[in-house]
Amino acid sequence: RLNHATIPGAGGPWWEQISLARRAADDRLDVFFGPGYSVPLVLDVPSVVTLHDVSFTAHPEWFGWREGLRRRWLAARAAAAARTVIAVSEFSRQEILGHLGTPPARVRVVHNGVAAPSCPKPPGEPPLPAASDAPLVLYVGALFARRRLPLLLAAFEQVSRVVPEVELAIVGPDRTWPPEDLRGIAEARGVASRVAFLPYVDDGALAALYRRATVFAWLSEYEGFGLTPLEALAAGTPVVAGDTAVAREVYGDAVRRVPIGDPGAVAAALVEVVTRREVRGALLARAGPLLARYTWTRAAAETFAVLRDAAAERP
Repeated sequence: RLNHATIPGAGGPWWEQISLARRAADDRLDVFFGPGYSVPLVLDVPSVVTLHDVSFTAHPEWFGWREGLRRRWLAARAAAAARTVIAVSEFSRQEILGHLGTPPARVRVVHNGVAAPSCPKPPGEPPLPAASDAPLVLYVGALFARRRLPLLLAAFEQVSRVVPEVELAIVGPDRTWPPEDLRGIAEARGVASRVAFLPYVDDGALAALYRRATVFAWLSEYEGFGLTPLEALAAGTPVVAGDTAVAREVYGDAVRRVPIGDPGAVAAALVEVVTRREVRGALLARAGPLLARYTWTRAAAETFAVLRDAAAERP
């Protein structure tokens, strides 16, 4: 029931708007699904688009002018053209309604799913010394300004005064705008020797990092959902997260929430989780019921229901 097709081209907006649109017309689809912010704007079939967030509209200062303009233009027009917009959280739904003006009846929430990080094949060289048993603070995700990596480094400096052997691994490509010299910040704070910046690791190495970490740190001030903290919980690693509306919605009390902007509070929470086994155990005990809500099977079924409804409305 699943047919794969390769559509020639280099990808990007022109490919999507011309080549993909032409193929969609040739295949006489019942409905078109765009899972990543945009759809071909000229289609003769109903479309559904997922807008994971509208950070580029809510906070244009976090994007270069060209990228921000492109994202705002495509997302706004996709939302206007689509029969239904999928939001990945109620927080994101409210942001879409407020910033794009999409009619409420056309925006439906389908939360993401999560699976425990796995190692399908033997990993290559470990990204960190395998023999080290030092406490590890882990961050995973693209590096954006909204994710407050300078705040994490400031808090980590304070943690290292209490737990001198602690290490920090920051995994993800640097996409900060305006650019942030995170390595320079680590040097200035005197913790560079204990911080590993890993722009990319394979799935096996990532799974090993999740399992090895003592605590996962996520201080983002704006997300549509925020998947990597759930991946950490699924791997058995407790989470310290910024106290935001979406964190309260998605993670509930299964994470240790802290005020964003207060490095002292972040450091205190990290020290508490790193040094107290009972705190880690209590957080992970609450993770099981939370993770049971976020399955890809449930997400797929809810997404299919949206697609079916959109197709049924075709004249």
